[in-house]
Amino acid sequence: MKRAILLSAFLLSQFGTSQLLKTNGQKIVNDKGENIQLRGLGLGGWMLQEGYMLKTADFAGPQYKIKEKIAELIGEDGMNEFYKAYLKNGITKQDIDFLKKAGFNSIRLPMHYNLYTLPIEKEPKKGQNTWLEEGFKMTDDLLKWCADNKIYLILDLHAAPGGQGNDVNISDNDKSKPSLWQNEENQKKTIALWKKLAERYKDEPWIGGYDLINEPNINFTGKNPNGTDEMSNAPLWKLQKDITDAIRTVDKKHIIIIEGNGWGNNYNGLTPLWDNNMVFSFHKYWNYNDDATLKFALDLREKHNIPIWLGETGENSNVWFTELIQLLDKHNIGYAFWPMKKIDNIAGITNVKITPEYQKLLDYWKNGGEKPSKEFARKALMQIADNYKFSNVEIKNDVIDAMFRQTTDSSTKPFKNLQAPGKILATDYDLGRMGSAYLDKDFVNLWVSDPEKRSEWNSGNQLRNDGVDIYKTGNNQYYVGKTESGEWLQYTINAKAGKAYTFDINYASNSPAKIRIEDASGKQLATVSLSSTGGNENWKTVSAKGINLTKGENKIRIYFENDGVNLNYLDVK
Repeated sequence: MKRAILLSAFLLSQFGTSQLLKTNGQKIVNDKGENIQLRGLGLGGWMLQEGYMLKTADFAGPQYKIKEKIAELIGEDGMNEFYKAYLKNGITKQDIDFLKKAGFNSIRLPMHYNLYTLPIEKEPKKGQNTWLEEGFKMTDDLLKWCADNKIYLILDLHAAPGGQGNDVNISDNDKSKPSLWQNEENQKKTIALWKKLAERYKDEPWIGGYDLINEPNINFTGKNPNGTDEMSNAPLWKLQKDITDAIRTVDKKHIIIIEGNGWGNNYNGLTPLWDNNMVFSFHKYWNYNDDATLKFALDLREKHNIPIWLGETGENSNVWFTELIQLLDKHNIGYAFWPMKKIDNIAGITNVKITPEYQKLLDYWKNGGEKPSKEFARKALMQIADNYKFSNVEIKNDVIDAMFRQTTDSSTKPFKNLQAPGKILATDYDLGRMGSAYLDKDFVNLWVSDPEKRSEWNSGNQLRNDGVDIYKTGNNQYYVGKTESGEWLQYTINAKAGKAYTFDINYASNSPAKIRIEDASGKQLATVSLSSTGGNENWKTVSAKGINLTKGENKIRIYFENDGVNLNYLDVK
């Protein structure tokens, strides 16, 4: 009997309610009462694509239009073959193992309803719900990988039946068909889907919660088409209450997460809360990281005495990421960054590499011209699907460092193991906060708060996500460009011997300029005059001699005394 009790206790601790999240006043806690700050990532682009993730935004934003473009080139069967490979490769156990190792403790799964059930237009019988195994199987697998890693999985209905707003890209909304708000059948299907999900996962402790409707953006009575000026939001609150009621018939345990209108942040007209295990979600993009930008959410938390969660954020610089997480930590707010994988991605933790063949497809779709052959297009698309495998993506260590270490640690770390003597690429400056590892004057995108401060931060959009502007040459080399007077870069160099070295500096500049070399303490080591090279990529080498390095680690800074110097590499001899 004693053995049975001990076994039951073990099973409960491993698979039962000891991990289950719930709310306790303004906190999210586990069953031990411990505060849980969700540090998460959204798997955007997997079950639901947006055009910008595949670089098709100019001509195909919502997923159904992307599918039409693909089918135009390789047929319906070919398109289905591509998506089968894309979904298989997009997220695997390797991805989730990696997220755990990076430091994340939760995942937000943006779900497309059409992987779980048929659209109302395709139901064999009006009002019927045909259930599709594909979406449930994908979710089952993901949940198992999360549980293996003790990571919470939050289910997020990102594309609701009919689409939940006027921003068609985020919900794959075909405006020629009735929306979620125009059609009672779509609403009933949404409610039925959530009940089905809750039935399936009601006893799963690593389900972190149910995020009912992602970013509603619709004008019920207001003038703004995306609902930002909506004052009542009555249909939104009613539907989320109806979904909650359906979930609670089968699942009394899991957290319910609701979102406001206007892409999640408009909570006007909120009715009395209808559940005692609820969280408010808000989304935050392209504004300052200060208490003022959180005030509306903090006020909601205080007024209703329930937790708030930043369900979606990202698409900005490493500086912004570090500052945001520091702000959220201060207020005990969990978060989920967006997204994990997209093509040509510097602002995420992984990058999917584009291919010249896929670029040809993009050029054809955008500009017309000679149509690629079916076989060429099929191979190009299947290669992109293969590039989504975890083994083929590029890990963005600078983003991970900014999200975790830099939030509490102001020190710098080498980006690569740089040796003297040896060649040092300009792009291999240290990992660390701005002001510690580098200084750049254009380092964040704040266009929502201040339209004049809209910026690409890294204007070359290559390699790294700091403020440093990195460009790619025609022969696939990288350099630091768009430099301004007063900006600097730091490099950690390991010298094999303590002695004087020569720095051969490879640069380009349209006008005469100067750079200064110092150590991290501010001691000047050299000043180097640079003559004009006559072009941004006309490279010239100048030597700075007699630069003393100590044996072992040296932190060296390159200061730009003029605008417009492009730096390619330093050859330390």
